[in-house]
Amino acid sequence: MSTLWLLRHAHPLVDAGVCYGRLDVAADAVRTAQAAHDFSGLLSAGSVLRHSPLCRCVQLADALVAHIPALAPDRHPDSRLQEMDFGRWEGQPWAQIPRPDIDAWAADLATCAPGGGESLAAMLQRVQQALQHSWAYDSRQGQRDVVWVTHAGVVRCVQWLQQHGNGLPTSAEWNLPAPGYGQWLALPWDGLAGMQQHP
Repeated sequence: MSTLWLLRHAHPLVDAGVCYGRLDVAADAVRTAQAAHDFSGLLSAGSVLRHSPLCRCVQLADALVAHIPALAPDRHPDSRLQEMDFGRWEGQPWAQIPRPDIDAWAADLATCAPGGGESLAAMLQRVQQALQHSWAYDSRQGQRDVVWVTHAGVVRCVQWLQQHGNGLPTSAEWNLPAPGYGQWLALPWDGLAGMQQHP
């Protein structure tokens, strides 16, 4: 059975303490190149590359294709792999976002849309749709490795869906780990296949 690789973009060029999700910020070029170098040796022949269309992920996808030109024909931007949309919070220092707004989000993590953007329930739904598509078409039902160049929130969503299916998390339950910048998580498709076939 093949693998779904969840590769997080490299360190973004954004000030510490700033809320960024859908905000389209670039990543550090040197660290992006290093991440591509470190990861490229793990891929099998015939892998499929799918990536968020945000700049920091496009940079890493470009760098991977530079290392492995055979990825180019099976490279696909996918808006479902974007980070959460924080609406009017995007680009704002977390310290300047009104505390009652943050508390309201924490109290209803699954269905509250932070900053009027996207709820976690909506994000989980689109990530599940992306998983279903990748299982059926990219991996050919477990026959090919698939790489997602994506974001921490998407990686957490995949893990949640794998472990809990359609259940919605509370704030206390939303404590799943994510790879560091330029790092990755490998999940065997045989641990995801049943969920894909029965959304």
